Amino acid sequence: MTTRRHLLRSLPALGLPLGFAQWARALPPAHIAFPRDHGAHPGLRTEWWYMTGRLTSGSREFGFQVTFFRRRVDGTQGMRSRFAAKQLIFAHAAITDVEGKALLHDQRIAREGFDVATAAEDDLRLRLRDWTFERSTNGDYVAHVAGSSFHFELHCAPTQDVLLQGDHGLSRKGPQPGETSYYYSDPQLAVTGSIAVRGKRFDVTGRAWLDHEWSDEILDPAAVGWDWIGMNLDDGSALTAFRLRRPDGSTLWDGGSFRARGGSTYVFSPGEVIFSPRRRWASPLTQANYPVDWLVRTPADFYTVSAVIDNQELDSRASTGAVYWEGLARLVDSNGRQAGTGYLEMTGYAQRLRI
Repeated sequence: MTTRRHLLRSLPALGLPLGFAQWARALPPAHIAFPRDHGAHPGLRTEWWYMTGRLTSGSREFGFQVTFFRRRVDGTQGMRSRFAAKQLIFAHAAITDVEGKALLHDQRIAREGFDVATAAEDDLRLRLRDWTFERSTNGDYVAHVAGSSFHFELHCAPTQDVLLQGDHGLSRKGPQPGETSYYYSDPQLAVTGSIAVRGKRFDVTGRAWLDHEWSDEILDPAAVGWDWIGMNLDDGSALTAFRLRRPDGSTLWDGGSFRARGGSTYVFSPGEVIFSPRRRWASPLTQANYPVDWLVRTPADFYTVSAVIDNQELDSRASTGAVYWEGLARLVDSNGRQAGTGYLEMTGYAQRLRI
């Protein structure tokens, strides 16, 4: 599942019209085809391209995240004015500096058009002012981000086939038929490039994970948020696990998948994933209480998921009204061995997600 959807659902905080019905329509079976489906799907309401990963430069370790969002504004679709905000483009990016125990974050927002924000439909070509995210002619994902206290230019090369989540790319996200999305991942990407943190440049290598998801789906009213992991295992496997939470912390819906290197994909059924918090961290900024250490039980194994640093909370209230935790984490298997790294995401802890 990827987060990102809660940011776009926060548009009422911006005073922008959403104009969607109480329940979304159920999506038809997936027929995902590339390169077309790397691109945008403006006929559906919500879409995001989400890249995360772990980078190293000598003894230095970093996490990175860049996410582009597209939001279709239904209430403006019949307007003829080229100034009508028919599609909104958001972008968020962050660097986790493990040695410095710091999270650096920046963001952008604009309506599509006027050569300011674009989301191509035939392949991955995204731009929002001076930030770009696209596929090169050799199939690499290339991200260029220049934030206020950091910047990066990263080339992420696929090393495996694309992983279609759910039922051949149609992923269930809740108990209602309309709570589905089209969703694929591209794990185990080989990363090269450079980053700069507070003016200091580092040549980096690492591993990354791409999620691309698009849907008309809206969050089930019984859910307050969700927990999600996308993990590149050291042996080449890929693990996805998520759950939607009720107000009392119990699980409303869960799912995910495990793909062994060179093997088949096992898609988790509801009830097969259990998130159990082990240690919490209280944000001094928002007073939100986040589990930063988890036991995650899946059909593949029982894993411990631990944040590399506690404070990886992203405060986006100035733009989207949302606060969430998203950051680099380590994965340890049931034998106590380091198994991999990836990203942990937790939403709905600072406040209930509202549509």
